[in-house]
Amino acid sequence: MITHRGHHEERPEEKQFTELLPETRRALLHRLALGQREGRTPSMTGAVMRDGRVVWSGGRGTTGGEAVDADTQYRVGSITKTFVAVLIMRLRDEGLLDLDAPLRTYLDDVPEGGDATVAQLLSHTAGLAAEARGPWWERTDGELRPELADLFGERSQLHRAGRRHHYSNPGYALLGAVVERLRGEPWGEALRREVLLPLGMHRTSTAPEAPYAEGWAVHPWADALLPEPAVDTGRMAPAGQLWSTAGDLCRFAAFLLDGDERVLGAASVAEMRVPESGPEDPGWTSGYGLGLQVARRNGRTLVGHTGSMPGFVATLWVSPEEGLAAVVLANRTSCFEVAPTATDLLNTVAEREPRFPAPWQPLAEVDPALLALTGPWYWGATGFALRLGTGRALELSPLAGGGRASRFRPEEDGTWTGLDGYYAGETLKVVRTDEGAVSHLDLGTFVFTREPYEQGSAVPGGVDEAGWR
Repeated sequence: MITHRGHHEERPEEKQFTELLPETRRALLHRLALGQREGRTPSMTGAVMRDGRVVWSGGRGTTGGEAVDADTQYRVGSITKTFVAVLIMRLRDEGLLDLDAPLRTYLDDVPEGGDATVAQLLSHTAGLAAEARGPWWERTDGELRPELADLFGERSQLHRAGRRHHYSNPGYALLGAVVERLRGEPWGEALRREVLLPLGMHRTSTAPEAPYAEGWAVHPWADALLPEPAVDTGRMAPAGQLWSTAGDLCRFAAFLLDGDERVLGAASVAEMRVPESGPEDPGWTSGYGLGLQVARRNGRTLVGHTGSMPGFVATLWVSPEEGLAAVVLANRTSCFEVAPTATDLLNTVAEREPRFPAPWQPLAEVDPALLALTGPWYWGATGFALRLGTGRALELSPLAGGGRASRFRPEEDGTWTGLDGYYAGETLKVVRTDEGAVSHLDLGTFVFTREPYEQGSAVPGGVDEAGWR
């Protein structure tokens, strides 16, 4: 079992369902086997994590004559970026870095992208080129680019910072340099001490450690293999250097669900999952947060990352709502079967063995003043319900039809801050009369009253004296 602070604790009535049903396990292995064959990859491993526990893992194919499993290392490519983002968020939480500060605040010798903010680099909205200068950086030694200036060509700033999403590998090389500058040590050492060891990820490293899979290219018109080089990419390493296992990435997935106070708290991890780029309308399908890809698949929202390096492809998807994650790793260049295989593994468990909802429980304590605020409120003539949650949290939802819903976090000054939807970041406050009675709610200047357009209510513009007719 993966152990980390804050993970879902198994309840007694669930113990009989700790292990997946035989039919589910067979379906998972069948999907992995299909992915390995259809993907024409020498080997493929996969695992499913639920509520902090690896509930299934499997492998198909061999490497070095041995069968692969959840402890076999593969290069995970751009999943590395999420680990670098965690290091950046740790620096932010320690007060050593401001996500909204320009990059040149922390790198005075940065050749490109210095005016972009750290958050823009994390979310690939800094406008930088997708790839590093010179020959294909993923297949050439990092010694070709010893300094940050060696990463960029003549046209490296392709778009104005903040204007659009444009994936940039050199952008994460710069973030790795920020970590090294502020920590005073190589980014890989900081990662090992601050993230990998606390999470128990002993099989994740910047260089391969046996047992590990060799990387291969597969001939497009014949079942023939060609070995791929596994070079140290140097300055570009924060963009895709890491090696890991399906088991270790399940540990990381558990962390991406609930956080771990030894590494990064739940609130900061949740912040990483919010799309910084991409549409937020109900029909959106993809976006990018702070080091995390966000995708809509089969009606569920997934966060995680895909990755590829010559000879390897990897996918990690997490469903926060269902406490589920799936990992798939393969040792073939451009194996397009990996991402859908990971999605299908997650869907298989979610649909065949859905998660038990947490049992309903009453609030530990109830503030009478807050309880008096609950119930119906009206924005003009549109009805809303205000509900009280744990820790003085509030939730506003329309009573019928359409309307703007949002959850609200309590603040020390007696107000609440919107967490999602139209009111994300907006302030909700209770306005009182001179006598101390509740007059109305003010939500980002919108007035909510107890009755629809009631005479004497604090409605901007007043209420017609003749009243309803």
